[in-house]
Amino acid sequence: MINSIEQYLSELKKEFAGSDRATVQDALSDAEEYLRTALENAQKGNPASKAAALAEIIEKYGSPKEIAAAYKEIESRIPPALSRPATKEAKAPAAPVAVPVVPDTRPFYVRFFGVFAEPRAWGALVYLLFTLGTGIAYFTWAVTGLSVSAGLLVLIVGLPILGLFLLSARGIALLEGRLIEALIGVRMPRRPLFSRRDIGWWQKFKNLFTERQTWTAVIYMILQMPLGIIYFTVFITLISFSIWLIGRPVWELVFDFPTFVFPPYAYYTPAWAMPFVVIGGILLLFASMHLAKFAGKMHGMMAKVMLVRE
Repeated sequence: MINSIEQYLSELKKEFAGSDRATVQDALSDAEEYLRTALENAQKGNPASKAAALAEIIEKYGSPKEIAAAYKEIESRIPPALSRPATKEAKAPAAPVAVPVVPDTRPFYVRFFGVFAEPRAWGALVYLLFTLGTGIAYFTWAVTGLSVSAGLLVLIVGLPILGLFLLSARGIALLEGRLIEALIGVRMPRRPLFSRRDIGWWQKFKNLFTERQTWTAVIYMILQMPLGIIYFTVFITLISFSIWLIGRPVWELVFDFPTFVFPPYAYYTPAWAMPFVVIGGILLLFASMHLAKFAGKMHGMMAKVMLVRE
């Protein structure tokens, strides 16, 4: 017998043992919002029947086991947009059970040269290059918000400003998660955390201030700028150098651009080495796409740790 919403959420979390953290966060937020809203409406008509009302609401909504099973089935059928498509052996079954990850058994040369046909690699590259802009924006907002809030804490307006800044960090974390899921294919929360309406503003502020996710989101915003600079510099350099190598025959034979210049001498690529230079540029371009795919995956894992509630 479940006697409280907290007990229901605790049992629901146990049913999700081993599941994706973002899925668990969404399921707990949905359940808490539904249960608290329904209980609040039920108690307006009969305030003395809280236990009976909660039991009736749970019966209508579903037990923790039923809700967890429904979420797992939905997740198996609706993966992130750029997640790896299921093979015949890895298709999600009708029953909500865990699906084993099937390794990619394609030959190495197919996997290496097929990276340009993978939307996930392109999505990761776009995200990593785009991070320079978002990183500067996040860093500026985080540093400005922290400094202004800290400077005004001695005044009565300091706490409201700090609360608004922390709320904005939560909102940015949600938007960043949606961007990561769309471009990298890593499952992230799809809805904001539920905020209780039956507690005062001071308790809401304390909850916001003491939750780990609030501060890890702020740290993530600060880290995005140096990471964005690194990502942008590395991949623009690799792609530019690859194109420079691939285009050596055009640069030298058509436009008469030497390989490098040490005044007063100009050095050109020997004719026998030109095919190797072009092939090296092509291989480097493919390797750069693989690196972008790997870096995107690692960044997605970091974002999940910092932006998703435990």
